[in-house]
Amino acid sequence: MPRRTIGLVAHDHKKDDLISWAVSQRQRLQTHRLVATGTTGRLLEEALGQPVHRYNSGPLGGDQQIGALISEGGLDALVFFWDPLYPAPHDPDVKALLRLCSVWNVPVACNRASADLMFGVQSLDSDSYQRDVPVY
Repeated sequence: MPRRTIGLVAHDHKKDDLISWAVSQRQRLQTHRLVATGTTGRLLEEALGQPVHRYNSGPLGGDQQIGALISEGGLDALVFFWDPLYPAPHDPDVKALLRLCSVWNVPVACNRASADLMFGVQSLDSDSYQRDVPVY
């Protein structure tokens, strides 16, 4: 399996979800180079026990740094658990990051279901696939 560079980013209200997902996918993720924004990267390193290259925190330019990595051809996939119900002060940077994924055809997963599908954990063709529906 080729070694890919995977970006992992999460808004504050989604960090626990991303950490939980990453821990459940530890074996898959350990074969790849992981990059993340500040706090998310630190939490992932602690939870996974593997190095994560950390950029700045999102509000301090981390989203833009990952965007630059995309435009340089250095990111293979992005798992970005963003929270549309709690807009971030750096929301324009978030939208720019998602736009760059679209422009450069970088696969992006915005929640656990899409991350599972992107990493082959589940398949829409499978009878066992069940989407978790959040309760707000």
